[in-house]
Amino acid sequence: MKSITIKGSKRESVGKKSTKALRNAGQVPCVLYGGDKALNFSAPEVSFNSLIYTPDVHTVVIELEDGTSINAVLQDIQFHPVTDNILHMDFYEYGEQQEISMEIPVHAEGVPKGVKNGGVLRFNLRRMKVKGLASNLPDYIVANVTSLKIGNKLYVTAVKHEDYTILHPDNTVICQVKTSRNIVAEDEEGEEEVEAGDVPATEVNDEGAAAASNDA
Repeated sequence: MKSITIKGSKRESVGKKSTKALRNAGQVPCVLYGGDKALNFSAPEVSFNSLIYTPDVHTVVIELEDGTSINAVLQDIQFHPVTDNILHMDFYEYGEQQEISMEIPVHAEGVPKGVKNGGVLRFNLRRMKVKGLASNLPDYIVANVTSLKIGNKLYVTAVKHEDYTILHPDNTVICQVKTSRNIVAEDEEGEEEVEAGDVPATEVNDEGAAAASNDA
């Protein structure tokens, strides 16, 4: 996973007056948790643009004026209700051999058979929460949807990976092909399309998904 470097300065004063002065100067007050004690620091608001205003996910390296470098992940962010300016950010420090939890975007790969026959691909899960070492976490999770016919669903079990743990139940649906007004009766192989709610386990090639489809 890619990392973004944020250059910050330690904050000695954390009162309302000093916090307001920081914001007026274009700085964002931040707190770093996970160490021996919470660390208060600030950084220019513009330095967070590539972390916040992007569909991608990144880890963070916080570099302080004294030369300290800390690996962290964004934990929480507060925006002004009117201006949308960043008011406050919380980060969590992690070690190189410490597993962290993050939400990773899901990218579809391929064109579903059901879409070719007039169906529509609908996503239930655009991001997935996973846990693992930062060095093992991907920039995005690939969901191959090529084999999905009309009525078929793709479950999280179809994208399991040995490098990280998916923190969703096995019966969680990532996406599904739903019916639309333009339906072709048969697919390219001449097989009849599957009715919604009657999903064969072989469509996702996973025992966990098979059990989930029976519950759906």
